[in-house]
Amino acid sequence: MTIKVTSGVLVKLREEAANAAPEECCGLLLGQVSAGGVCIEKAAPAQNIADDRLTRFEIDPAALLAAHKAARAGGPQIVGYYHSHPTGHPVPSATDCEHASGDARIWAIVAGGEVAFWRDGEQGFAAMAWQEV
Repeated sequence: MTIKVTSGVLVKLREEAANAAPEECCGLLLGQVSAGGVCIEKAAPAQNIADDRLTRFEIDPAALLAAHKAARAGGPQIVGYYHSHPTGHPVPSATDCEHASGDARIWAIVAGGEVAFWRDGEQGFAAMAWQEV
């Protein structure tokens, strides 16, 4: 599967991570899914409502519901989620792995200005190749 990501999304992810530090940022990846792959067209920030935002993230359910409603009305689809690791690396943490659902959505993880994309599959996370468009 090919993942295409707009340059604006990459800029937004890095900005959100920098602005939220030392806490984790989080939000939704919106775009389109086709036979040719996934195109991530927008990063929609969401409030991190986790009890310990320094080491965890939890996307505000209201943001998730609003995005689902917009998608049903013809807007972009939720293709995945993003969050940051302010003091770590852009790889899924043990906590990320514990909370993964295996729903095949894309996760973007931002750390140290670097963005990495992962697919949340039944067998765990798999690194995904991507290209900027």
